[in-house]
Amino acid sequence: MGSFSIWHWLIVLVVVLLLFGRGKIPELMGDMAKGIKNFRKGMSDEDAQTEETKTVEHQADEPVRTTTVKKTSKS
Repeated sequence: MGSFSIWHWLIVLVVVLLLFGRGKIPELMGDMAKGIKNFRKGMSDEDAQTEETKTVEHQADEPVRTTTVKKTSKS
């Protein structure tokens, strides 16, 4: 079996061009690029929001509350 030859790739290219047309392919690539940019922007916005929510303000004169967790043994 092996890998595809250049002729296989040329046939695939011709079929794609026939299906989508010459003008549609750049439009699809542009839409894909916009989608990737929006995804990256959304990820960076989410990271910025996560960093903001992790900030805890504490004043020196306030006592720090601690909690204890009871461990239960399973029988």
